[in-house]
This record gives sequence, C-alpha cells and structure tokens, in this order.
Amino acid sequence: MKTTILVTGGAGYIGSHAAMALDMAGYDALVFDNLSTGHADFLRFGRHVIGDLADREALKAVFSANNITAVMHFAAFAYVEESVADPAKYYRNNVANTLNLLEAAREHGTRGIIFSSTCATYGMPTHLPLREDHSQVPINPYGRTKLAIEWLLRDFAHAYGLAYSALRYFNAAGAAPGHLDARIGEWHKPETHLIPLALQAALDAQKSVSILGTDYNTRDGTCIRDYIHVCDLADAHILALERLLAGEKSAAFNLGNGQGYSVREVIDCVRAVTGRPLAVKEAPRRPGDPDALVGDAAKAIHELGWQPKFADLEHIVRTAWEWEQGRPDAL
Repeated sequence: MKTTILVTGGAGYIGSHAAMALDMAGYDALVFDNLSTGHADFLRFGRHVIGDLADREALKAVFSANNITAVMHFAAFAYVEESVADPAKYYRNNVANTLNLLEAAREHGTRGIIFSSTCATYGMPTHLPLREDHSQVPINPYGRTKLAIEWLLRDFAHAYGLAYSALRYFNAAGAAPGHLDARIGEWHKPETHLIPLALQAALDAQKSVSILGTDYNTRDGTCIRDYIHVCDLADAHILALERLLAGEKSAAFNLGNGQGYSVREVIDCVRAVTGRPLAVKEAPRRPGDPDALVGDAAKAIHELGWQPKFADLEHIVRTAWEWEQGRPDAL
C-alpha cells in the first residue's frame, strides 16, 4: 500500500509540482485545495479533495477517511503588498488555518509536516549569502505570518512530537520540463514575478516589463535575487519527507542556488531564450526591497542530499518559456 501524503495547496504553482514529484516517487498524493488561487487544471497527480483549511469538519473528514502519514503544507496567501494592506486576511488564512491543520494532523497521528516557508522570514540581510542561523526579522505581514507558522511548528514539535521541516525558498521559477507532459507551471492572478512578466512581454508587443529601481548598490544598479527551479524545490520536499520518515529531528533548510542574478540580467536572459524584443520601463524602487537576496543551501545539500538539477538561469527561463507559450489562458 502506498504511503499517503496530504498536499495542502496542491493545485497551486509549487504544490502541483510537489504532487507530481510525490506521484513519480511512488507516494499517494492527496491534494487538498479550495481553488481560490490554485487551478483545477493542475489537479493532474494523485487524488484530490476540494476543501478549505478554515473548515475544521472538512479537515477532520479527510484525515479520518485516509491514513495520512505526513503533510506538505503549501496553502497560503503570498502577495507582500496585499499583506500590508490587509494583514487580517493573511493572519487568518496563513496562521489560523495552519493551526487548524496542525491540530487535525496531531489528533490523527500524522508523523510530520513539510512546510513551505520563505526567505522573507529573514527580513533585511545583514550578510550574504543568507544561512539558516541568520536573524529572522521579517519586514512585512506576509513574512511575519510565515515566521509565526515556523514558531507554531517548533512548539507543536516540542509539546506533541509532531516533527517538521521548514523549507525557506528563495525565488521559485521555471516549470516542469515539456518531456514530462506535466502541463503545469507558473500561473498567478495577478502575476507579480519577474520571469513570467518578462516572458509575457515577449509574447505580447503591447506589454512591457518594469525595472523597479535602478539605483541599488549592485553591479548594474538593479536588485539581485536567487532563482531556484520549481522542480528542484519539489525534489527537496521529497528528500525532507524521507528524512522525517526516517526519524530525523525537525529542522529548517534554505532552498536556493547560492548565486544571484540582477533584474537586468534576467531580462537579458529572457531576450536570449525567446529571441524576441522586450519593452522595458524603468520605475522607482519599491520600499523595503533589499539590494540583494542570495541563499546558502549548504545545509540542504549536506543533510538532505539535495542537488539542484536546473541551477543555471537559462535552463530555468527556457522551461518557463515553454510553459508560458502553451498556458491555458496564454495570449
């Protein structure tokens, strides 16, 4: 009998790739998603239940009806600017609903939680690359809700023995390679991430991509970020799961490539991959954006045995371009 793993938010961008990775690794992926931001088109792997983490009875029913060994928890709101404008929405959905999930998991004997955390829990970096022991002082409600969940996990692990891995992502990008015929990729509404915005501008000459700030203390004046392929993220979730099931202690891990690319370098890469002109507009910087965010993933490499397969930016952009051209609502 296959080991059942509950995947909350499994109809979203990263969650759907994790469900695919679970399915390919021989697990029974049970996706739980309310489709508020996810896509029914992404329910392609394992089984699925349409439900909301705010509904405790629905959670009880799904745990009672299935022998769930562990949970991969992706369900969350993730727009920084929205979190500033409406923090109540973020604390209710991200934190309170995670508490519902953890209580249900504990009551039904679930062994562990793999949590989709973020480098936003660190706040403004004091040194680079960022390691897991860097101070965590998030500068927006989104990051604070993710940090609050990490504290919830620590307290549940201490009090109830519910093991966890908190995986702190840097900038997820790319899509499942076409040879997998996965038909999943980055599809947010609204889209705020640089690579898909640049690719959409390459597809549509009426669109442009904005550079938000050209006066940063970087090699070309634009922000530098660490991009990690979504399939590499999914692989790390499988390794973190197997580590927990083997009885290893709870821990947090950075997931990044350890190298950064500037906004201009990403745009140049999109031009090279697509072979198309790309209209660019320069705009003022956003408040609170650090000059650079680059992660040190040595801990994940050494303790999880993780090794990114799509570490170069061109490969990441190429898979994203392949997806963008065939997306269900593509231009």
